[in-house]
Amino acid sequence: MSGTITHDPPPAAGGRQSGPLIVTEDTELLDDLLRLCAAAGVTPEVHHSVPVAPPPPSTTFTSSASSAASAFPAPQAPPAPGQRRTGWETAPLVLVGDDAARRMRGAVRRRGVVLVGRDQDDSGVWQRAVEIGADHVLMLPDGEQWLVDRIADVAEGVGRPAITVGVIGGRGGAGASTLACALAVTSAREGLRSLLVDADPLGGGLDVLLGGETADGLRWPAFAASRGRVGGGALEESLPELHSLRVLSWDRGDCVAVPPQAVRAVLAAARRRGGTVVVDLPRRIDDGVAEVLAQLDVGILVVPAELRAVAAAGRVAAAVGMVLRDLRVAVRGPYASGLDDREVARLLGLPLAGEVPVESGLLRATESRRRPPGASARGPLARFCREFWERALAETGTPTGTG
Repeated sequence: MSGTITHDPPPAAGGRQSGPLIVTEDTELLDDLLRLCAAAGVTPEVHHSVPVAPPPPSTTFTSSASSAASAFPAPQAPPAPGQRRTGWETAPLVLVGDDAARRMRGAVRRRGVVLVGRDQDDSGVWQRAVEIGADHVLMLPDGEQWLVDRIADVAEGVGRPAITVGVIGGRGGAGASTLACALAVTSAREGLRSLLVDADPLGGGLDVLLGGETADGLRWPAFAASRGRVGGGALEESLPELHSLRVLSWDRGDCVAVPPQAVRAVLAAARRRGGTVVVDLPRRIDDGVAEVLAQLDVGILVVPAELRAVAAAGRVAAAVGMVLRDLRVAVRGPYASGLDDREVARLLGLPLAGEVPVESGLLRATESRRRPPGASARGPLARFCREFWERALAETGTPTGTG
C-alpha cells in the first residue's frame, strides 16, 4: 500500500547526494529500512526523533519548568547563521517510521518526508501523515520496490529525465545509423550529457561507425542479466566514451539479444541521468525494441524520397506507431519525380521533422575513421541536428547547455 499526499519532492541537486535520514525506534522496521537502503547502495543516518543541532556556546537556558519536559520535542526553528545544519534539513529524503510520527509533530515542515508503516488496516496513518507534513504514505512490504527506487533516485540526484530520441530507417540503407550518430555527436558538442544507444544487434555496431570498436568499456551483452534497477551513474561510467559522448553498442560476440527486462532497466537508468539519449533502432519490432519505444519521447523515421521507400516506411510507421505516439519523418534526397519532403510526409501521414541533407565526403571520412557523422560543426548534417535539438529542447522546456 502506498499513497501520495503531495507531488512535490525535494529538488534534486547535481551530483551524488548523501543518504536518507531514518527516524524510528522500531527495530524490525529499522532493519527493513536499512536493508532497502543497502539495496539502493546508500548509507542512511538514523535517529529516534528529529535530530537537533547543538546550541551555540553562548546560549543559556532558564526555565522554571525545565523539570517538566514535554513528551514531544519543541518545534525546530531554522538554523541560525553559522549553526550546523542537521540531517532533518540536509537529507534528500526522510523516512519516518509510523511509531515516530507523534515525536515529529513539532518539526519544521519540509519536503521529501515519507511515513512508513506495516499495518495495512490502520486508517489513522493518513491523519498522522498530514500532521507531520509527509509527502507520501508507504506500507511494507508492498511498497519495497517503490522505496528502493526513490532512495536510489535521491542518492543519484535525479533531476529532469533525458530527452530520448529514437531513429529508425524506413527501409534498409536509409541512413538511420548515420543520423543517430550525428544527433548524439551534435548534442555532446552543444554541452549536453549525451548517450548513444545501439539497439540493432545486427547493425555491425555503432562503436565501429564512431571508430571506437577497441575502446574500453562495456557492451550490451554485459547487461543481459540486469534486473530491476541499474544505477545511472554506474552505467555511464562503465560505457566507452567516444567524441565526448557515451556509447552503448554491441560487441563482436555471438550474443544478438538482450532480455526485455534488461533493456528496460538499462534505458531507464540512462534517462535518469538527464541530457539526451539517442537510440538507433532496428526495423523489426520485437519485445526488446518495444521496451525502447515505450521510453522514447520522439521517434524519427528516416525515409529516402522514392516511392518504394515510402511504401516500406508505411509498414514500419504502422508497427512503431502502435507503441510510440510521437513519430516524425525525416526525408533524405535526392528526390524522385513528383516527390519532395512535404509530399513524403503527407503520404505517410506523419509530421515532418525536416530534410536530412546530403553531406559530401561523409562516407569517405567515416570509413577512414577521421570524423564521425556530424563532426563538422559547420556541415549541413550538423546544422540539421542542431536545429532539431533546438526545437526539441524548446518543446520540453529544457535549458540548452545543461545535463
